[in-house]
Amino acid sequence: MPAAKRRAKRQSRRPSRRFAPRVPILTEEQMNAPQRALMEAMRSGPRGQTLTVRGPFAAWLHAPVFGDLAQRLGAHCRYKTTVPPRLSEFAILCTARLWRAQFEWFAHAPMAEKAGVLPRTISDLKAGRVPSKAPKDERAIYDFIQELYRTKRVSDRTYARVHAFLTNEGMIELAGILGYYTLISFTLNVFQMMPPDDAELAFAEPKFP
Repeated sequence: MPAAKRRAKRQSRRPSRRFAPRVPILTEEQMNAPQRALMEAMRSGPRGQTLTVRGPFAAWLHAPVFGDLAQRLGAHCRYKTTVPPRLSEFAILCTARLWRAQFEWFAHAPMAEKAGVLPRTISDLKAGRVPSKAPKDERAIYDFIQELYRTKRVSDRTYARVHAFLTNEGMIELAGILGYYTLISFTLNVFQMMPPDDAELAFAEPKFP
């Protein structure tokens, strides 16, 4: 094996640098009344009583009014749209990959597989490859998302490919899912909310001066 490939292989095995959160991760004992109310609101919804203080919620607790509005939108985007769970989770993974949002990928890759996204498709997305073996509907959504990020618009042809299997309502909800999980990605990346220490990071972290 050439020396350059050996070095690349060794580097790929090294864990990416982990950043410390920029806001404190609160325990439930540390929460004030508005923060406890936000936790209860999240747990009383479809996420359930097992919801823990981590990821975007750990950041939003420091702005509980904003956090409550955001989590209610998120509960609808994740659980109540007409977009089938397989396609919704696929779109979430595409968003996580585009923003290299570590926690978002950590949380949703297992959900996507459980919803029916093929392991090979998940591996392709993680590596930044076109998921060439994905079903036709997933490929249409993949191209839709890539074109939207690349051109800041979506062509009539690309729109029609997705609209062929989603209703007008579903198209609006898909745009909402992409927007909401971009908000999630921003929150995770800005406030450096990472997966648990024993979890492998999906993406290499940038090195700042």
